[in-house]
Amino acid sequence: MLIPGFLAGALGAALLRRLPRGATVSPLWCAAPTAVLWFVAWALAPPRWLPVPLLVAWLGVLLVVTDLRHRRLPDALTLPAYPAVGVALWLCGADLARALAGCLLFGGFHLAVHLVKPWALGGGDVKLAGPLGAVLASVSWSALPAGALLASLITLLLSTRWPADAVPHAPGLLTATWLAALWPP
Repeated sequence: MLIPGFLAGALGAALLRRLPRGATVSPLWCAAPTAVLWFVAWALAPPRWLPVPLLVAWLGVLLVVTDLRHRRLPDALTLPAYPAVGVALWLCGADLARALAGCLLFGGFHLAVHLVKPWALGGGDVKLAGPLGAVLASVSWSALPAGALLASLITLLLSTRWPADAVPHAPGLLTATWLAALWPP
């Protein structure tokens, strides 16, 4: 899984450069982490569930690199995550009604935070929360609050390196979701 992950990450870096308002990142920044995450997912996740952590890892690396480097989450990645996650969950035999409920709950929670304190959470984070909520709810209902708590802790740790008004939340969201996706229902 190291070689396919490396190639998928390198392809992702090429995709980032082609996006509107492209993100300039080194292919190695995407290829190496994707390879490692794919290998770990292959080693830990059951084969029937493998598409979910692989997708979250690939998308996660691209979005984290873009968020840390450019402080934005491109719509060209966050919006296609909805059908991509839906297809991955469907392929794995997940309960799609439960996934949709998780998408609405997690996305709705992040939207509420954004509406109350727009400076605290960006629009890209809100868009990303929906598909990640679908994954978390598919793992278990308790994964939703656990994922939110872990994401907040990771964001808090990142706040020591960024100004208070520019702390990226996507790395925490994506890390928490990927970790939860390793242990399917």
